[in-house]
Amino acid sequence: MAIKFQYNKTSLQQLEKQLKMRERSLPTIKSKESALRIEVKRTKDEVRALELQLEQEIQSYDTMMALWNEFRPELIQVKDVTLSSKKIAGVMVPLLEDIQFEIGYYSIFTAPAWYTDGIALLKQLARTGIEAEFSSMKLELLEHARKKTTQKVNLFEKVQIPGYKDAIRKVKRFMEDEESLSKSSQKIMRANQEKRKAKEEMEASV
Repeated sequence: MAIKFQYNKTSLQQLEKQLKMRERSLPTIKSKESALRIEVKRTKDEVRALELQLEQEIQSYDTMMALWNEFRPELIQVKDVTLSSKKIAGVMVPLLEDIQFEIGYYSIFTAPAWYTDGIALLKQLARTGIEAEFSSMKLELLEHARKKTTQKVNLFEKVQIPGYKDAIRKVKRFMEDEESLSKSSQKIMRANQEKRKAKEEMEASV
């Protein structure tokens, strides 16, 4: 990123202001990046644990596979999902509060004895699947925010802060050179004036 500046005092003040602002912001951004890294790792572990749990539950579902032909799928369905949101390291993520199921009517006297266990198993399976899906969504949002924050840290640390420092150095050097040149010119002018004055005085005394 090319930093635009002019070789004058106003431009120097602007450059110094921009540099200070970035140097002050950098520790906060780094702290946010660190918090997001921890949260991303924690959420990855959470997703892996839920996926493993889901696999285990599906395996237990498979053991009853022969019986599922007798089951009426309309007996259970997800009625509602209650959501909320929470800020994690400055990022708004969705949270799963509750899952409500609608259980259809069946007679415990005439339906197969395993129906109750089957419904409980399907409820748990659905709950784990939905929780895993929400954790994946949360992970995606946190990963995106972490990448953007890392980019900002790199931009400040590796591009903008060194760039502003370099620009300030160039402007200061130019102004110092200009000042030295001005002082040298003044000395030359003074020396010339003194020579002229001395010459005039000599001519006047002759």
